[in-house]
Amino acid sequence: MAEPEPPTPIDGARLLFSLDPSVAHLNHGSFGAVPINVQRAQQRLRDELENNPLRFFDRGLFDRMAQTRRHLATFLGANPDRTALVGNATTGIAIALQSLRLGPGDEILTTSHGYGSVAFAVARECARTGATAGVVNLPLRASETQVVAQIRAALHPGRTKLLIVDQVTSSTAWQLPVATIATVAARLGVAVLVDGAHAPGMLPVEVDRLGADFWVGNLHKWAYAPRGTALLTVAERWVDQIEPLVVSWQQPNGFPANVEFQATLDYTSWLAAPVGLFTLRSLGVDRVREHNAALAAYGQQVIGAALGLAPADLPEPGGPDVPMRLIPLPPGVATTQPDAVALRTRISDELKTEVNLNAWNGRGWLRVCGQVYNRAEEYDRFAERITSLL
Repeated sequence: MAEPEPPTPIDGARLLFSLDPSVAHLNHGSFGAVPINVQRAQQRLRDELENNPLRFFDRGLFDRMAQTRRHLATFLGANPDRTALVGNATTGIAIALQSLRLGPGDEILTTSHGYGSVAFAVARECARTGATAGVVNLPLRASETQVVAQIRAALHPGRTKLLIVDQVTSSTAWQLPVATIATVAARLGVAVLVDGAHAPGMLPVEVDRLGADFWVGNLHKWAYAPRGTALLTVAERWVDQIEPLVVSWQQPNGFPANVEFQATLDYTSWLAAPVGLFTLRSLGVDRVREHNAALAAYGQQVIGAALGLAPADLPEPGGPDVPMRLIPLPPGVATTQPDAVALRTRISDELKTEVNLNAWNGRGWLRVCGQVYNRAEEYDRFAERITSLL
């Protein structure tokens, strides 16, 4: 594996963000970063709200939300009439789980690469309904054929009611073949929920072409929206079964209005989200994706080399468009999640660098991201200093 060259920085992109310049922010994937113009757009909406709260909530809010939903859904290739704005992917997953109306004898399957809070949500739903949870253990990397075969072998027609699979895994930065998986599951009568938390903005997504029963994705990670902005899209056969987590005044109008309207919720993050897409398009969607993926690849190589790893020891990219890369930590380092969190905190405090650290499959893994506000020297500097903490 040849050592990659860092990509050419995108002119002016770093100035779009209000991030602390004394810190290397190499973990965009966890909470994103909101561009300054998007922050200002949301603040103008907040000012409008506080200037006359009754007018904001009572005159035109539903139309504005519908227009926002159409704009965001169209960007992602999703049907706006089968899509709802929600706070985050976790919220969308909770809504889908609640709407399944599971019972004893039913099964929910996830994979060993799934997100931790999703596992908690599944456990709670199983405890509430009497359903059972299962996990498909996948290796760190495998071919599409191997992944599909392993998942197919784990499905139990008639018993498995839902398969939850990540479009891009958080802990292991792997783009899974969700469209192929959805096709296989549909043949067996198994519903599929695609956790696309990282997909909007990162990948060229066409949600309706995936064939999933449910899809959720955050726009506050890679699409520059304010935090608390996500979409839940459902297949036609599920529309009438969707139940909001909280019943409010739009309940009689059904999905998506009954999910979106939650009384005095702060809707300004949603209404400002199109400005995030405008920013992404202004920079050039393909240009940003290529830059970010190349920068993450560079970071993986220089940090891996500093840890004494050969290129062959580094996990392959989880997909050509994925701007997140993994670096294995030395054996015995951060092998439990509490230890991983403690090391991440030390890196933040002592090295002024924000990274993601996870314990996965008995080993500690460092994940770095690439974003337009990052520079190659930030990865170089971190590579020079990380060994002092291990």
